[in-house]
Amino acid sequence: MPLKLTLGKGEKLIVNGAVVKNDGDVASLVFENQAHILRQKDILTAEDAGTPASRVYLALQCAYLFPDRRQAFVEEFDRLLCDYLQAAPSAETLAADIRRRLAADQLYAGLKACQKLIEHEAGILQHAE
Repeated sequence: MPLKLTLGKGEKLIVNGAVVKNDGDVASLVFENQAHILRQKDILTAEDAGTPASRVYLALQCAYLFPDRRQAFVEEFDRLLCDYLQAAPSAETLAADIRRRLAADQLYAGLKACQKLIEHEAGILQHAE
């Protein structure tokens, strides 16, 4: 089933590890086969991964985008997620959902689930303040 994306002026996305930027007005793209795609709003850079949950997301994002190095990124993801759970055991249900999606080779869905981990962390930090 094709995937149709519309990019606004200057919007970026990553397709199979390559950064693509819309240099014109609105652009409409149709992907007719399987590709690893992340829109700009879902991309986390290493510089922006400043919290434990965001580092978990970044490792999973890299596993999704760079399948040739997936195993190393999955190992990093697992280590970081274990560290996060040591500090915040209340996230166990979220972590189990992310791991289930990873085990089913649904990394994009795992990234979406990992965004809930970042929200969980924000709630903890807000409560601590």
